[in-house]
Amino acid sequence: MLLNAVLFAPLLGSIVALLLPAQAVRKFALIFSLLVFVASLALAGPAGSGGEAWVTNVPWIASPAIRYHVAMDGLSLWLVLLSTLLTPICVLVSWNHIQHRQKEFYAFLLLLEFGVVGVFVAMDLFLFYVFWEVTLVPMYFLIGVWGHERRIYATVKFFLYTMAGSVLMLAAIIYLYNRAGTFDYPLILQLIDSGQLLFSGAEQTLLFLAFFFAFAVKVPLFPLHTWLPDAHVEAPTAGSVMLASVLLKLGTYGIVRFCLPMFGNAAHEHASWIAGLCIVGILYGALVAMVQPNMKKLVAYSSVSHLGFVVLGIFSFTQQGLDGAVYQMLNHGISTGALFMLVGMMYERRHSLEIKAYGGVANPAPWLAAVFLITSLASIGLPTLNNFVGEFLVLQGVALVNFHWVVPAALGVVLSACYMLWLYQRAFLGEASEHVRSHVTDLNVREVAALAPLLLLMVWMGVGPQTFLPPVSAANARILKRSQSSVEYQVKLKPGQPGPAAAREVARD
Repeated sequence: MLLNAVLFAPLLGSIVALLLPAQAVRKFALIFSLLVFVASLALAGPAGSGGEAWVTNVPWIASPAIRYHVAMDGLSLWLVLLSTLLTPICVLVSWNHIQHRQKEFYAFLLLLEFGVVGVFVAMDLFLFYVFWEVTLVPMYFLIGVWGHERRIYATVKFFLYTMAGSVLMLAAIIYLYNRAGTFDYPLILQLIDSGQLLFSGAEQTLLFLAFFFAFAVKVPLFPLHTWLPDAHVEAPTAGSVMLASVLLKLGTYGIVRFCLPMFGNAAHEHASWIAGLCIVGILYGALVAMVQPNMKKLVAYSSVSHLGFVVLGIFSFTQQGLDGAVYQMLNHGISTGALFMLVGMMYERRHSLEIKAYGGVANPAPWLAAVFLITSLASIGLPTLNNFVGEFLVLQGVALVNFHWVVPAALGVVLSACYMLWLYQRAFLGEASEHVRSHVTDLNVREVAALAPLLLLMVWMGVGPQTFLPPVSAANARILKRSQSSVEYQVKLKPGQPGPAAAREVARD
């Protein structure tokens, strides 16, 4: 089946990359990842309706009952395509930058693609956890081996933070298995809907918090964000792109996929303080980004702000808010991924991430300046570019629930314009120094080839969102229906009740 081929091809490619001679591995990784992306485009047909497609559900391990169950719907479709698109782009941006241990670098990059695609299509909780942990290994080495001076500190911090959340999620998954007798996610949802799987209010709250904490660390949601700036600053360009564009989305995807459908009542009960953290994160990330002297740290803190919008949209529990949140996941992956690529290209030329080391870059590199400006305008949500659509839908959905949340969230949009335009002014405008004129050259053909698809998507997603939104909306509608229905009643057995089927009644704890 095509989905299985797209999933396992990067794993095969990573093994082959280790066996090839070093001088051939770059071309192999580029051609192979491009073929995987082309193959993944065919997945959009059946999955474009938003319903579950490309299903494979076979036994994997007999005891405990673990199944190899993968499928794709409107929620995972574009995230899978984003992952397969960015992998060949990361190969291109690493072409000259990675000079040592090339075989291992491209093998880990392909292994990372295998892990993230697996997370987005896994429909068995144990299988999901396996892929979730698989993504840690290649990113650990990408930062730890090919990163900058403080790479060991950054990669250990990244690993420990993520593992801390993962342990809680694993405990919750094991508890669910003991209660349901299966790891199969659609079957667990059926058991919940039929009343055969019953949770008390305390159980549901603890399970929700265990899953949510693991996902919040990965997002990362304030105040669990402190690993992110260090990881971004020390990572190589390809590592920063994959981290910002794909790995952070594993957290927001997990919240939408698992927290809302399984624990809708608890999600609603805790929505207020989660929304408060989101708003604090939006403003905090923007304000801290504004005072950063390091370009990578500035873009990293902007991610904290932008992903606060995503989580805020999710917990609005509205169609507009959830659609905007998922669309903003894609937007952030495109625009912030392009920003990290551009910062990496400037680092390759000037060998500095400090903003004060630049100034007047537009003079020797006008095309670099033009692309950076377009990407910055997309990041701050300029109409006709992609981020505007996602932010507008999120704010619209949040306004339907609590207008008081909209005002500080909208202030985050204003602040994003401040720090991005100020960065552009300091780095690109003015008189170029002798060091800038002698070291900073304009974009070459390889760099244009890497940036062009992302620029096209920024415009396409800004002016034609209906190309992407229908399957997302269809999947989100089903998730919202399930999460809202669990608020109407809390499934709970009362003493002396004959069985689970009689327990579907309104019960508030």
